[in-house]
Amino acid sequence: MVQKYQSPVRVYKYPFELVMAAYEKRFPTCPEIPVFLGSEILQESKSEDGAVHIVERSCKLNVDAPRLLKKIAGVEYVFFIQKNTVNWKERTLLIEAHNETFANRVVVLETCSYSVHPENEEWTCFEQSASLDIKSFFGFENTVEKIAMKQYTANIKRGKEVIEHYLKELISQGITFIPRWTPPPVSRQKEKRALAVGHNPGIVPAESCMHGTTKEQPGGSCPAAEMASPDADKLDTEYIERYLGQLTPMQESCLIRLRQWLQEMHKGKSEAGEWKPEKIPKDEHILRFLRARDFNIDKAREMLCQSLTWRKQYQVDYILQTWRPPSLLEEYYTGGWHYQDKDGRPLYILRLGQMDTKGLVKALGEESLLRHVLSINEQGQKRCEENTNLFGRPITSWTCLVDLEGLNMRHLWRPGVKALLRIIEVVEDNYPETLGRLLIVRAPRVFPVLWTLVSPFINENTRQKFLIYSGNNYQGPGGLVDYLDKDVIPDFLGGDCMCNVPEGGLVPKSLYQTDEEPENSDHIRLWTETIYHSANVLKGAPHEIVVEILEGESVITWDFDILKGDVVFCLFHSKRAPETSRKEATSSSASTAGDNVQLIDKSWVLGVDYSRMESPLVCREGESIQGSHVTRWPGFYVLQWKMHSSLPCSGTSLHRVDDVLASLQVSSHKCKLMYYFEVLASKDFRGSMSSLESCNSGFSQLSAATTSSNQSQSSSLISR
Repeated sequence: MVQKYQSPVRVYKYPFELVMAAYEKRFPTCPEIPVFLGSEILQESKSEDGAVHIVERSCKLNVDAPRLLKKIAGVEYVFFIQKNTVNWKERTLLIEAHNETFANRVVVLETCSYSVHPENEEWTCFEQSASLDIKSFFGFENTVEKIAMKQYTANIKRGKEVIEHYLKELISQGITFIPRWTPPPVSRQKEKRALAVGHNPGIVPAESCMHGTTKEQPGGSCPAAEMASPDADKLDTEYIERYLGQLTPMQESCLIRLRQWLQEMHKGKSEAGEWKPEKIPKDEHILRFLRARDFNIDKAREMLCQSLTWRKQYQVDYILQTWRPPSLLEEYYTGGWHYQDKDGRPLYILRLGQMDTKGLVKALGEESLLRHVLSINEQGQKRCEENTNLFGRPITSWTCLVDLEGLNMRHLWRPGVKALLRIIEVVEDNYPETLGRLLIVRAPRVFPVLWTLVSPFINENTRQKFLIYSGNNYQGPGGLVDYLDKDVIPDFLGGDCMCNVPEGGLVPKSLYQTDEEPENSDHIRLWTETIYHSANVLKGAPHEIVVEILEGESVITWDFDILKGDVVFCLFHSKRAPETSRKEATSSSASTAGDNVQLIDKSWVLGVDYSRMESPLVCREGESIQGSHVTRWPGFYVLQWKMHSSLPCSGTSLHRVDDVLASLQVSSHKCKLMYYFEVLASKDFRGSMSSLESCNSGFSQLSAATTSSNQSQSSSLISR
């Protein structure tokens, strides 16, 4: 595999001629670079007018390699051929180097260039690129590759320091200006041609340049060129340090190479109709993907391309302009931005324990929640840019403070956690390395269950940024004060700062959606499927779903809400595969009948063709039912909802007042429900969030009413 390196643009705030004088001081030997033992000129030539000067040298290097490896290779030193081409007229220097030692086994190519800064002719730019291709090396290919890249990157920084060292040395000698090359007179040019002597600009002491020149000393008041903009074709080291932070030479190289690849794809492949980015991402965005893949450029490129395709497909770049959260979300979503932490990172506060996640999913759907979370991430990136400009240092991530007071078993509701996991997956894939720190406070006893379920879906680098405090451990030294200024800590955590994050609460069930009330959305959907399904139960036409179990000891779990009317829920088992039939709605209700599926044939006999596995459970309008059933036999399990019949015609029994009132409120035509079900392996179910038989939560007002059957090993929990 060929290893490559590409440097950012390094800027010396000195004229080109002065930088060249400092560069020449490196030859024939350079004590400032210990591995550079010396050089010898092989050939030298100049153009007739002296504008172009070419020097080819043999350079001797001492490679810092294990003694055993040197002994096996049979060499103590390695030799490189370096060709320098300086053009005084164009004010450029091109350096081309390749290895002479082991050239048939290892190919090292390096290209460097010095040129005038495009926006300030008194400054000089330096760029460097290299490649390493180890074909074979006595079975030590990997070792040689690591040694070569380690030593090469170590010498990159040293090279800049050496040039700056010799520049300071020249200035200390009073040499601060060297005149530019000028074409010689014609007569002198002929004379030079005869003598075969090229023009070499001399070094002029500063005193002799005081007259007839307006040049100012470097570091004085010469006009500064603007720092390279993020959209420029090239990046310079000052821009990287100012806006992206400290990077190693190889990290800089990966950033520049990936950026160049995106630019080439953007410019070159559009005509051919192949994939291309709609626009070049910002450098901090590219850097996040490199960090997420440990600067493996191939993996980062694959991840970034998938994300860019996703952003284009779902128009995520325009989400801040197009997304307006529903009023219900603004009232019940308990999260919001709140100043910044001590490091200048934007601070987002989420009062998860006070959020009715179940109600939000049922009232808004996963689509709205996901889009809201994406808008929060987009806002976070924008706030990072603003804080970078505000504080004068790179701010590339934000801090999230999560308050878990009030977290209970309602938050472990399986469909809600499943939606959460899907959101985490989308965020991890498309917003890597955006979370700088996650502070979790007031974690209750139920939190380890949630953490066990969620943590496997979170990247290891992200998990290391989590700090978890139980009880009041967040107060005092070692707590929030280590990360947040006291005047930023919100009032509900004992601070003095008023926090405008909504307090949340239970979402009214009257706001829950059905298929007849889809999300009012003009934008492209991010999710084509949904966790919940809705159905209508007609009089004489129950709604049924079938679950095929291939092995025993599986667990069927369900969760449903009765939105209208009263229904009876049952679970049946059959060895025969039922056939689907749909109830044809009358013309008056055709538009609202929805899906109504019947599976149990009317000719089937209970106890012969199928058997009841769950005792009938009467479910009233407004109730939420969660339950599970551990299967004993393979076959087909049918979940059935049918309309609750009118009061029994028994002359000896008196009707309860509640039943009479309920019967008056029930529609005689149709009941509505929304449901979710899932099949789990028994080993995955035990102790999981789906096992809700014994839970009782004050927040969700779950009642203790439980109907169970020892024979079927099933249970249902009712929430009003």
